[in-house]
Amino acid sequence: MTIGILKENEGENRVAMLPESIATLVKMNVNMVVETGAGLRAYATDAEYVDAGAKIGSKAQVIADADLVLKIQPPTTEEMAMFKEGQSLMSVLNPYFNTSLVKQLAEKNITAFSMDIVPRTTRAQAMDILSSMATVAGYKAVLTAANTLPKFFPMFMTAAGTIKPANMLILGAGVAGLQSIATARKLGAVVYVFDVRAAVKEEVMGLGGKFVEVEGAIDDKSAGGYAVEQTDEFKARQAKAIHDQAVKSDVIICTAQIPGKKAPLLIRKETVEAMKPGSVIIDLAASTGGNCEVTVDNETVIHNGVKVIGNSQLPTDMPTDASRMFGKNMINFLKLIITKEGALNLNWEDDIVKGTAVAHNRQIVNERVKSIIQD
Repeated sequence: MTIGILKENEGENRVAMLPESIATLVKMNVNMVVETGAGLRAYATDAEYVDAGAKIGSKAQVIADADLVLKIQPPTTEEMAMFKEGQSLMSVLNPYFNTSLVKQLAEKNITAFSMDIVPRTTRAQAMDILSSMATVAGYKAVLTAANTLPKFFPMFMTAAGTIKPANMLILGAGVAGLQSIATARKLGAVVYVFDVRAAVKEEVMGLGGKFVEVEGAIDDKSAGGYAVEQTDEFKARQAKAIHDQAVKSDVIICTAQIPGKKAPLLIRKETVEAMKPGSVIIDLAASTGGNCEVTVDNETVIHNGVKVIGNSQLPTDMPTDASRMFGKNMINFLKLIITKEGALNLNWEDDIVKGTAVAHNRQIVNERVKSIIQD
């Protein structure tokens, strides 16, 4: 079997695999072909890929030769036109929103796996690219805030007097939120954290954060650790609690998302207007609507003196380690579908393989995606 790796479009600095991951697949009896310059923005040269055992070719050559194509961002219109029937694709397809792309993949008889819907089970943790990239995003969000805020993060005792530490509010204590807490605490900020899931309180406090509690949250254990929709009564209490904490905050980092749905609106426009000028909001949920009402995806907005940075792609600003983590997640998934002889073998009885697939044999095979399309 031949696996191909495509170069990402401008604006995406990561690559699906670094040369070190290529070497692992070559040892698994897989042929590798990599598009020219695919790793340059992640500081990996074509020569390093060749040394690891890959061939280098044009985009058209890679797609023509590959049985399975690996990519981070969804394939472009140009790339889709080059795909042949019967090929396979592994990418981050965002299938709950990109339903037209999923339909196109099915119609073209592409077996497509979307790595952003890998089941969140213990066995699948090593393949969970959302967690890996959220780790990068949470870390980078705090550093971005520190570079943007016109104040220090830590408390300083100086000859000019005492400098108070920055107050930070983190919305959502998933992987990105927890990494944000850890990084902000290392930098000396006082960190408050809100999450509807009471189960994360211990983790938040263990990292040195202060948990903002709002009674009456629905904590659905069947949601696999994700946040779920809440009642209107709870949302009203939640809104007041968040507003009261937000107006005292120098930095807010928004990470709260619900898979397959628009991000919950947690920071209203009037809350932003009540914050201190110079404060910073980093909205990692920008691509699904944002947790802040004034967020604009991929833009920085200054509203009433508050800088609101809408960026769901912070991992691309740390392309080397982000690519390294992404590639290792991919390899762990590939081990489920590659035989010792290096052939593709799709075991549809495997819950991870089945749960990650969105299209196969001209059919949309993911039940949730099917239900969204039918609705």
